[in-house]
Order: sequence, then structure tokens, then C-alpha cells
Amino acid sequence: MASLNVSSVLVVLFLTCGAVMATKENDQIIKENNCESKMGLPCVLEAFTSIFNIGSISNKCCGELVVLGKVCHSALVKRTIENPLLKDLSPATIIAKSIQTWNNCLALIDSPSPST
Repeated sequence: MASLNVSSVLVVLFLTCGAVMATKENDQIIKENNCESKMGLPCVLEAFTSIFNIGSISNKCCGELVVLGKVCHSALVKRTIENPLLKDLSPATIIAKSIQTWNNCLALIDSPSPST
């Protein structure tokens, strides 16, 4: 019985340390890449709504998201998922919506503009 409790404690410690390390890693990426200052607040809110809720992201904000870069985008989404206030959200769903938003914006920005 004692070995089961010790094993349980070790698993909890391992998972907790992993989560803390992931948070520190994302924070470090965000800080090193100056991620939090690369998008304007209106576009941050649009991107957040399209990923964490239901909404769309404008062409202008897609442009800002692509300039932000995939590394910053991923780190910011992962850090947001770790927020205890969002614990009821499915991380897999959020990651999927994040990837979908990124890919849609990338395709939009990379596609040639229709000539007028």
C-alpha cells in the first residue's frame, strides 16, 4: 500500500513539474521573441475570439497574426490554455482551432489579391 502512495506522489510530481516546465518554456519563448508587443489589442481580441470562442478574424488581423509568427502564436495559445480560468476548455479543441486559424490566415495572406 505504501508503494502505491509513493508511486501516486511521484506521478503527481512528474505531471506538476512538466506543467511548470511547459509554462516556463512558453514564457521564455514569448519573452525572447517579444511576442506580446507584435499585435495590436483589437487583433489580439479577434484572434482570441476565433480560437477560444466563435468568431472570425479579419484580413487585417490575419496579417498581424502571420507577422507575429507561428512560434509566438503557438506559445501564446499554449500559455493561455494553461490559465486556470480556462480549465473547462478542451486543450485538443483549442489547439485544433488555433492551427485552423493559423492555416486560414496563412493561406489568405499568401494568396494573390484579385485584380480590380
